[in-house]
Amino acid sequence: MSELRVLVACEFSGTVRRAFASRGHDAWSCDLLPSDDRSNKHIVGDARDLLHEGWDLLMVAHPPCTRLCNSGVRWLSSPPPGKTKEQIWQELDEAADLFSAFWNAPIERICVENPVMHSHAKARIKNFQPFAQSVQPWQFGHGEYKRTCFWLKNLPPLVPTNIVEGREQRVHMLPPGPERWRERSRFYPGIAEAMADQWGDLPAAPVPLARAA
Repeated sequence: MSELRVLVACEFSGTVRRAFASRGHDAWSCDLLPSDDRSNKHIVGDARDLLHEGWDLLMVAHPPCTRLCNSGVRWLSSPPPGKTKEQIWQELDEAADLFSAFWNAPIERICVENPVMHSHAKARIKNFQPFAQSVQPWQFGHGEYKRTCFWLKNLPPLVPTNIVEGREQRVHMLPPGPERWRERSRFYPGIAEAMADQWGDLPAAPVPLARAA
């Protein structure tokens, strides 16, 4: 197994970073928030500023998806309290720009996690492609239901590792509160472990040959 340089964007929990790091990879996470585990392998900032630093694999764990996901398309015509229609559409453009930056990053292997998108989001993403697969936590050892879609570039779909009983919609049923978004954004350790096992043994990206002077 070759050591890979892995960037886990939009992750403050450290779940995916730790899964790759435990297998000997040079894994870093980046988020606008500090890391929950106070790791020195976490960068506080905009992950788009790091995309040209020679990574072998980019995993975008939980990009802001409220304006992109199909479940929230109704807000485009009927904004929630406190928002104008102009603000909602601007937020859609910003979310699509963020997804586009990750999806078109100069990195050989990319996985971007996101719910199913509506047509307005798809039309705004550069080089948009349909998602490659959708997974459920119960396929990876967690007795819960929360469909997650992966957009994959030069990565094989994940193979389920531990199908278990249970179809609880725990995340969907979380009570309203200031920390609800934080719990909803946490990545499932079983899926992270599968990523590290199944994608971590891929060979490192070749280093481009220097041009002759």
